Amino acid sequence: MRNSLYVIGLSFAIISCGSQKSVQKSAVTPKPSPTKVTTPAKPQTPTRPNAVIKHEGQNEFFKVNLANAANNDNTISYGSIVSANPQGYRVVKTYFPALAQNFRQKYIILHYTALDDDKSVMVLTQQGVSAHYLVNDLGDRDIYQLVDENKRSYHAGVSSWRTDKMLNDTSIGIEIVNSGYTTDSSGYRIFPDFDDEQIKKVAALVKDIATRYMIPATNILGHSDIAPTRKQDPGPKFPWKKLYDEYQIGMWYDEPVKQSFYSQIIPEEFGLQMTNAQFIFKYQTALKMLGYGLEPSGTYDDATKKTIEAFQYHFRPANYDGVMDAETWAILQALNQKYPAK
Repeated sequence: MRNSLYVIGLSFAIISCGSQKSVQKSAVTPKPSPTKVTTPAKPQTPTRPNAVIKHEGQNEFFKVNLANAANNDNTISYGSIVSANPQGYRVVKTYFPALAQNFRQKYIILHYTALDDDKSVMVLTQQGVSAHYLVNDLGDRDIYQLVDENKRSYHAGVSSWRTDKMLNDTSIGIEIVNSGYTTDSSGYRIFPDFDDEQIKKVAALVKDIATRYMIPATNILGHSDIAPTRKQDPGPKFPWKKLYDEYQIGMWYDEPVKQSFYSQIIPEEFGLQMTNAQFIFKYQTALKMLGYGLEPSGTYDDATKKTIEAFQYHFRPANYDGVMDAETWAILQALNQKYPAK
């Protein structure tokens, strides 16, 4: 009996000790390794040896284009850099400039004032219309700047060209002092000539702006091109061909291409189809393709007539009657071949 009790007690002690060892072992939890806190590194400054901001007084300028000029991307600034000044914080230009940017200025729009020099200055500086530049007719070498190129001037109004609308947002406006048209007894518009010295000013100004902002030929236009139902300026006496030939400014057709299209026209057949809805729709579509804001309808309405007039002011100034005759049609086709919409 005594031996049995001894064996039972010894067994119980062994089980208890084993249980305690097991419990103690499971209760020991290894301490986690301390987490290493790292501060994110600031991005490294790009290596751009030419990215130099010039300081002139309190103004800053960046005058080197680092972006891809072939894509019309432009980092260059022609005026001082405009920056925010948030209270309590500092704006730095450590990573200036971003390459993905371009100019606001996509168009040059030419106008005449239909006023003399003094009245032109007064209206364009004191009333609700303006332009970036005013070219006087005083025979001097001055060109008046009225609005900063980086700001919108109120010169285009309701307007469109190709896919762009409201061109005040994207254009430089140039007003030219000229008295504008008068009408004869039949209502035919008679436009005055432009002064040769004045046109030299216009050419030099347009050339400079177009070169700096890389504005293509298709985007150098008259007010009547972008608002044909409302405007006639700068009119058929404005020498677009002279600017194209002598200064490489703006659009013009190639004469051999125009003649090629013209030679394919059979006068008798063309005369019959001029009033045909299908042909009207075709030339309306061609005008829209070039850039004019005309919706094809197949109907020769007032908007169509005025759009053809605007086209003729620019590209066939010898006759601006608003009729899509054979020569006008040949010129339109030649222009669309030379300047296809992209």
